[in-house]
Amino acid sequence: MLVRTIRDIKNGAKMGFSSLLRRSFSVWSGTVVDMGNKDGELRVFMVAGEVSGDSIASRLMASLKKLSPLPIRFSGVGGPRMSKEGLESLFPMEDISVMGMWELLPHLNKFRVRLKETFEGAILFRPHVVVTVDSKGFSFRLLKQLRARYGWQESNGPLHFHYVAPSFWAWKGGEARLKGLANFVDHILCILPNEEAVCKLNGLDATFVGHPVLEDIVEFNLGKQASPHDLKIEGNSEDFRRKYALSPGAAVISLLPGSRLQEVIRMLSIFSHAFDQLKDSIPELITVIHVASNQHVENYIDGVIHKWPVPAILIPGGHQHLKYDAFSVSSSALLIQKAFIELNQKCMT
Repeated sequence: MLVRTIRDIKNGAKMGFSSLLRRSFSVWSGTVVDMGNKDGELRVFMVAGEVSGDSIASRLMASLKKLSPLPIRFSGVGGPRMSKEGLESLFPMEDISVMGMWELLPHLNKFRVRLKETFEGAILFRPHVVVTVDSKGFSFRLLKQLRARYGWQESNGPLHFHYVAPSFWAWKGGEARLKGLANFVDHILCILPNEEAVCKLNGLDATFVGHPVLEDIVEFNLGKQASPHDLKIEGNSEDFRRKYALSPGAAVISLLPGSRLQEVIRMLSIFSHAFDQLKDSIPELITVIHVASNQHVENYIDGVIHKWPVPAILIPGGHQHLKYDAFSVSSSALLIQKAFIELNQKCMT
């Protein structure tokens, strides 16, 4: 993703990480790399509040470690995949993984405490760059506070990147959501090609860096001799049937209940009722439940699965090949609206 940004400059010439930062932010009194050179290292503070953000951020961290001209150090908030890349999260990522206003209210005090801890952690870390990934409710509050703390003119203030543009295209009048972001976001990293131009029209520096599913395809095909245009994701249904001893007549339905505890609690109840209605009319009905890499979600599903109306197979998060094998054997899928939007995004790319 960011690798594409680094290489895809006006005339297609390859550029290093430092050149990208100089090109994009030369208007600033001191560039990130200049500040990093002065300190002998590049400090990046990263925040992800959801499973998808943890995946995106971990890949970004891996790329930055390869591309940075300086030793690089990370701090912030993230999940297991970011931890594997060297991040020691200030607290469990799940603590800020909440859905909207009504879901936030019961957890408002914890949310405020975690926001304060993150802000203070960033100040103590003295980052050259702050990267927030999605989770706009938490991310934008943090960036606003940091910008207010450092002000516009202080030369040692960090640059603010936000990865994954707000879904302005999904809502009527959605572009209004972009207004004012330039006050605390220096650059948006977009995952859909149409987003870059719209962000720029609304006063935001932006770069289209590609959709995460493209990296899924690359990772899925490691070691295969094929051109990038010929790569695709194909699961192995026969392997899956053998692994779980499924009969040829088994009717398999995949279930994607979400990555946040609140949505999983709500959706599993609805899905359970649906399968209770289906089990008498569909012989050998099997559910494959894709479980997000969220400890709260994992614990909840483990606690309720014994009451599930039909046999169920749990697919743990982070197992890409197993996930796509499950998709290949499934005749259909039930998923929440957010997952449906993400599935449409994948189709668009």
